[in-house]
Amino acid sequence: MKIESIKIENYKAFKDAELKSLPKMAVLLGANGSGKSTFFDVFGFLSDALQQNVTIALNKRGGFAEVITRGCDVAKDLIKFEIKFRDTHQDKRSPIITYSLDIGFRTGKAYINREILRYRRGQRGKPWHFLDFSNGEGTAVTNESDYGSHGVEEKRMNQKVTSPDILAIKGLGQFEQFGVVSKFRELLEKWYVSNFKIDNGRSISDVGISDHLSITGDNLAQVTKYMYEYHRKLFNDVLEKLPRRIPGITQVEAKETEDGRIVLRFKDENFKDPFVARYVSDGTIKMFAYMILLHDPEPHPLLCIEEPENFLHPDLLLQLCEEIREYSERGGQVFVSTHSPEFVNGLKIDELFYIKKENGLSHIYAVNEDVLAVELAKDNQLGWLWRNKYIHGANL
Repeated sequence: MKIESIKIENYKAFKDAELKSLPKMAVLLGANGSGKSTFFDVFGFLSDALQQNVTIALNKRGGFAEVITRGCDVAKDLIKFEIKFRDTHQDKRSPIITYSLDIGFRTGKAYINREILRYRRGQRGKPWHFLDFSNGEGTAVTNESDYGSHGVEEKRMNQKVTSPDILAIKGLGQFEQFGVVSKFRELLEKWYVSNFKIDNGRSISDVGISDHLSITGDNLAQVTKYMYEYHRKLFNDVLEKLPRRIPGITQVEAKETEDGRIVLRFKDENFKDPFVARYVSDGTIKMFAYMILLHDPEPHPLLCIEEPENFLHPDLLLQLCEEIREYSERGGQVFVSTHSPEFVNGLKIDELFYIKKENGLSHIYAVNEDVLAVELAKDNQLGWLWRNKYIHGANL
């Protein structure tokens, strides 16, 4: 699954913002408070709305009046999202799938004004609306497998959800017959934002195993054990790469103790517990956590990483950028926010975007639309251009 574009209307500081032609790896620049975290929260909001309902998702963020953009009429205006994506399991010519969601508020309650999931049907003809709901009622296509067959029209069935603030994809996405709905539901369910905290990495218990790294990384030891026991080849790949990713380390080995813990041996020094502060630096812990995350046996379809440069030496950031790009090429799309020119130096110009707040509203721009930046990038690194203010609008 690959997101091609995102359009946001009336969500917090995003009055009318759109990202087009998204690559597998997209990096966002922007000053503090410009809207980078708010952009990531769009996926968090949709995921909360899916797993619970729109009302709960809004209340977690202060309620409808706090979420809708300042200046909007709470009783009339709608919060809107439109996401276009492709099913990457098909060939590169697979059709664009569009999911749109409009949320309103009336008589003290949030409701879904319209929810649509549709295919673009070539250059001509009416798109198939695989799902089309409003106020808790609507229809869904039942002959999805016939899509694209000459002369075949969609067959629809009426459906109803139990409340107008519940997403239709929540229920229909559980049934195999609604394949397109299921794939988009999976994207929202399995999205992941990395907010690894060093203190959590130091205070973890290594009892039991976990198959995925948590958002804060507090189960790093458990995931390390899981990788060691069930995905030894991937784990060995991580160990083989670490000496190249962390300067000064010449060799890394893993040993299993009698009590079932995994002990890492860096160089010739045998650490009883590699996650204790007096033995391992902050940067080493964080780079190892990223390596485990980016070698997940089941990559997240959408991975968001906020400011990966924290606690890492600048010389490590080109290496991390390369690892993230390799992860995206294996199948997981990645969004990254950063303040680091060193990280930006590892990017291609099509991968770089910036968010700028103007008159209290956030707008998103693609750097490859800046003619001067495109020309200068032929002979200069993007981080240097950004730091020296050659990317117009990307600085304070």
